[in-house]
Amino acid sequence: MSQMLPATISPTLFAERADAIAAAAAQLAAAGWTPATSSNFSMRRDDEHAAITISGRDKGCLSRGDIMLVDMQGHAVGTSARPSAETELHTQVYRRWPEMNVVLHTHSRTQSVASRLFAKDGVIRLKGWELQKAIAGQTTHDSELLIPVFPNTQHMPELVAQVDAWLDAGKPLHAYLIDGHGIYTWGRDMAETRRHLEALEFLLGCELDLRRLSA
Repeated sequence: MSQMLPATISPTLFAERADAIAAAAAQLAAAGWTPATSSNFSMRRDDEHAAITISGRDKGCLSRGDIMLVDMQGHAVGTSARPSAETELHTQVYRRWPEMNVVLHTHSRTQSVASRLFAKDGVIRLKGWELQKAIAGQTTHDSELLIPVFPNTQHMPELVAQVDAWLDAGKPLHAYLIDGHGIYTWGRDMAETRRHLEALEFLLGCELDLRRLSA
């Protein structure tokens, strides 16, 4: 499907965003974190638009044609292609935090298992791990990093409302899991977001190991 970008949208900048998403997706797919066309990735284009993966595409071999433009309400711009089903969760991040420019959502085995194991608690409390400092704003292992686990639903407004309720209660949020699903995290650029994702994958794996070893 071809895209007719609005005259105000630079094709060069869109191509740069698409290439960056495709490169990150290929690496995450190679790590086994995007099975069966799952996962979705986006980058802010400007205050009104974001580039995001088209639904159902193999994340291991994305090209520019597998990335589309949406507005901040999650509507397709200049194409009849369908964006990822969870687009509203991406645009929510961009609306709530103007400084955030990348959102990554993956489905690794570690993330998926952790989401089920901790779903009844509704949150994973990370404390005492040195790698917590890989998350922006975390300066010591003595801090407590909360990763909420929200119930899964196919109705995206429900998930958006759950995230909004967490934030409106004044709780810090750097990432979240969805029960039986995967993880969402974000950052100011691709490098920071990748760092967050990789650190959280490691930390969740450590928590699962502790549970298993102490059983």
